[in-house]
Amino acid sequence: MKRFTLLFVIPALLLTGCASIYTAPDFDVYYQAHKTVAIMPFKVSYDPSKLPKDMTTETIASIQKEEAYSLQQQMYIKFLEREAKNKFTVTFQDVTQTNALLNDASIKYDSLSFYTPQKLREILNVDAIITGHVRRSKPMSTGAAVAMGVIFGAWGPTNEVNVTVSIHDAGAGTLLWNYEHKLSGSIGSSSEGLAKSLISDISSSFPYKRDRKIKNPQ
Repeated sequence: MKRFTLLFVIPALLLTGCASIYTAPDFDVYYQAHKTVAIMPFKVSYDPSKLPKDMTTETIASIQKEEAYSLQQQMYIKFLEREAKNKFTVTFQDVTQTNALLNDASIKYDSLSFYTPQKLREILNVDAIITGHVRRSKPMSTGAAVAMGVIFGAWGPTNEVNVTVSIHDAGAGTLLWNYEHKLSGSIGSSSEGLAKSLISDISSSFPYKRDRKIKNPQ
């Protein structure tokens, strides 16, 4: 049996326009109290009109799930790189532990959105929850997505990505921080590239920065 190797280029993702960022007025209270943060698998969705007509619902769901966990892992790695440089006041729960605890609680990827931050706190024992939603025009270059793109010849030269990243307090469920931005890249846009672009962009506004100037220090 012949084996085929799929080769593709991973170019840089480009940020377009200005990000929309919200920070809760009383975030300083949480900033001083929070110690641990968990990163959830991302929610991923695609533009239905850009997908191959022959692609099944099951295949799409499989690609979405693969990308969701890949983004979670890459975001965790990028946060760790900055945590190692003492950039943040919080630590990030290992995503392997996060996912294992979710699995032990019988929480599946498809049902994650039905669980409140308070319920997740009971399971994960963290102070805050990071969630993300990536809306793509086309799937990124995961193994399954690349294979489908080659088979169907479906992917165009560019890929628009709308990203939302949110932080909720795990105790009260309050939205503490929200980031929204639009990016663009080519078919090779990867989870690593997206995570790198995101972290680079949000680093200046990420609320748990160690050099944050708080209004009412305790």
